[in-house]
Amino acid sequence: MTIDEAIRAAEGELVSGGSVNYNGIRESVEFAFRSIQAAMFPLHANPLGHDTGENLRLACEYLTPAANMVLGGEGRAEEYIAGLLGRLPEIRRVLLTDITAAYRGDPAAKSPDEVIVAYPAFTAISAYRVAHELYAVGLPLIPRIITEYAHRLTGIDIHPGARIGEYFFIDHGTGVVIGETSTIGDRVKIYQNVTIGAKSFDVAPDGLLVKGIKRHPDIGNEVVIYAGATILGGDTVIGDKCVIGGNVWLTHSVEAGSVVINER
Repeated sequence: MTIDEAIRAAEGELVSGGSVNYNGIRESVEFAFRSIQAAMFPLHANPLGHDTGENLRLACEYLTPAANMVLGGEGRAEEYIAGLLGRLPEIRRVLLTDITAAYRGDPAAKSPDEVIVAYPAFTAISAYRVAHELYAVGLPLIPRIITEYAHRLTGIDIHPGARIGEYFFIDHGTGVVIGETSTIGDRVKIYQNVTIGAKSFDVAPDGLLVKGIKRHPDIGNEVVIYAGATILGGDTVIGDKCVIGGNVWLTHSVEAGSVVINER
């Protein structure tokens, strides 16, 4: 069999996977997110040099048809996108608190500008905060595309369903995982390779994992979690002002003000 014959034979057997161009959706959403970043921080994340209005128009131009395809042509995309645009000033305000937390919390940070331009955690957190707004109103798929774009760039995996307070800082960041039903309070600092994850999964009678239930921990205010720590379980609550040491494995709750370290 020649190469051409093999291609024709394979072509006849392979399934296209439907009519929706998910690769096109992903590329459009990623471009839209970059345009939103540029609109919020035009002096730092604006490689094309557009003004704020033009960046917002570009974001809508790419995001609206992608949302329409995901929604199956229901025609509600503009409602979702308009809602997001209305929330952008508040998203930017909260991101400014995250920038402050990074600048104050890292002696290596020479300026807030450096945090915006050079810190991978800021890219991941800004993607999360935009995606979370769309997740919260029930827009499918697109929020996950945004956070997975940041995951691919930074190695930081924050599910858009997580709820994270203000002044949030991830130092270094590589390998951080924050699950869908996690909650994190204000002024929390975590280091690289931290997992805030699920301990186990309930299984339905049909063999599928049960979805939509609380699976991930709650982290209080002013908590510090050092590198390599793993905190698991939907019933696990880490109280305010706790310090969780490096490489700690936790599947139970910790009272406020506690220091947890690995015993030798």
